[in-house]
Amino acid sequence: MVKKFRKKENKNLAVKQCEKIKKRFKESREAHDLKPPKPGTSFSHIKNKQKRSQMVALMKQEKKKCKAKVRRGRKEAEARGEEVVRQDPKTVDKMREEDETIVPAEDSEVEEDEAIDEFEKYFAGGKTPKILLTTQKAPSKKLFDFLKELVHVIPNTFYYPRRDFPFKKICEYAANKDFTDVLLFHEKAKVVQGVYICHLPKGPTSYWRLTRLKLGQEMAGGATCNASHNPELILNNFVTRLGRRIGRQLAALFPQKPEFKGRRTITFHNQRDFVFFRHYRYNFKDDGEKCKLQEIGPRFTLKLRYMQHGTFDSKSGEYEFIWRPDSQVSRKKMFV
Repeated sequence: MVKKFRKKENKNLAVKQCEKIKKRFKESREAHDLKPPKPGTSFSHIKNKQKRSQMVALMKQEKKKCKAKVRRGRKEAEARGEEVVRQDPKTVDKMREEDETIVPAEDSEVEEDEAIDEFEKYFAGGKTPKILLTTQKAPSKKLFDFLKELVHVIPNTFYYPRRDFPFKKICEYAANKDFTDVLLFHEKAKVVQGVYICHLPKGPTSYWRLTRLKLGQEMAGGATCNASHNPELILNNFVTRLGRRIGRQLAALFPQKPEFKGRRTITFHNQRDFVFFRHYRYNFKDDGEKCKLQEIGPRFTLKLRYMQHGTFDSKSGEYEFIWRPDSQVSRKKMFV
């Protein structure tokens, strides 16, 4: 009983002490006349650190109140049916430097070139992609786990061990066995670093830096992959001549006849020359009135390092594009 009484007494004392501190702070604020300052005011002239921090806190509160008031007024105006002018945020994509290679919509010259390029058979529906998947020598377990998921993501994909064969010999073997593409992944310090994509039999060959890999088994609440149906393919923001070419190369890895029953969607989204890969399944709710995306995985980011005309040839190959650090000094300059 004595212990309970002491605990209760200590609690009451603590409450009284807090009330005293609040009262003292209120009195000091009234004495110093701490009115909310205008946003953007500088307090470097105040030498007292405690008072300076109080003024900064008051300024932040006033800034939040001003923003909330503007938002409330905007919503009320929209509810009344009035036209509200919203600020267009400045992004790196919107400040992009002008590029002569950006292809306008329905460019007949580009369409004629694409009608006779190396990928024309696949987009015309005359040929089904067949992918050979391999790695560097002695791959790690993480790379194997990634390839297991990738085999289910890309239809008609077959894994072959690398052994001691050079990449050029692998491309020749794959062309003789009617493979349409070769994907070779390599890693450094047990971290997946890049991928070579070689289109057969006449190229082109591209090398991509691969970063931010996250497997589907590592995602919380991820969905399972139904590999029996061909996925739906989405390509976003490939606007230059180079961008359209690499977009067609990536699209040629997948069959051009999507099966919508599987509800699978694969997206290659280009933003600031980084290509983001995402694999989703869409679920319908409320009798088809609402749709929700559920990520299956894996997810990763690609950045094009070079594109070579023809199949892989490190000695005498002709390069269509090579990325160098000095070629992209400005962040507003983009190639894809």
